[in-house]
Amino acid sequence: MLNQFSRTEMLLGREGMDKLKEARIAVFGVGGVGGYVAEALVRSGVGEIDLFDNDTVSVSNLNRQLIATRETIGRFKADVMRERALSVNPDIKVNSHKIFYMPDNADNYDFSQYSYIVDAVDTVTAKIEIIIRAQTAGVPVISCMGTGNKLDASLLEVADIYETSVCPLARVMRTELRKRGVKQLKVVYSKEPQISANASSEGLGNKRSIPGSTAFVPAAAGFIIAGEVVRDLIERKKGKNE
Repeated sequence: MLNQFSRTEMLLGREGMDKLKEARIAVFGVGGVGGYVAEALVRSGVGEIDLFDNDTVSVSNLNRQLIATRETIGRFKADVMRERALSVNPDIKVNSHKIFYMPDNADNYDFSQYSYIVDAVDTVTAKIEIIIRAQTAGVPVISCMGTGNKLDASLLEVADIYETSVCPLARVMRTELRKRGVKQLKVVYSKEPQISANASSEGLGNKRSIPGSTAFVPAAAGFIIAGEVVRDLIERKKGKNE
């Protein structure tokens, strides 16, 4: 009898689907990249997912974020993604954490309970904390580098952080992680040189420098990350990545 995961099971097998159902995955950041990561993981049959994001949907998110619609503007992204996940798979367990994860609240969360951790935030301090906490807990982690000011999704790659080039965020992360003794880290990054934004970020509600963005590059990065998570979990089930 067909079910919502029948087509996926044709590729992953029953054993693979059972592994995904047993998995609990944390996604930090539910924006342009993280929203698509969560979407793909939910549709792949993951049993439990934790969503970390304290931001609310704004009108400037409509150009690229999966959960951004006119109806969701002003609502917490983590809550909107939770509702969407449950509308796709009512059996999934979704934990919504409306927080901005940083070193001062990191002790509140036990990373050892996760099967995999996804870093899709854009703040260097938060990224470093997530990565170090994950590796200390012995939990696989994948981190997304910059997807802003990019137009060519075909230039996205999966690599170790120390094998990256071109991406300014990856350059900063290499330096900071090396200082902290981090030996390796799987990342998704783009080899496309940054395109200069043509307009001011004034009025977007944020004092930080805000890059231009598209509907397709962050989404492609999110789907690539989800694919890596699924494949890593399946391969570990087969004993290849123990």
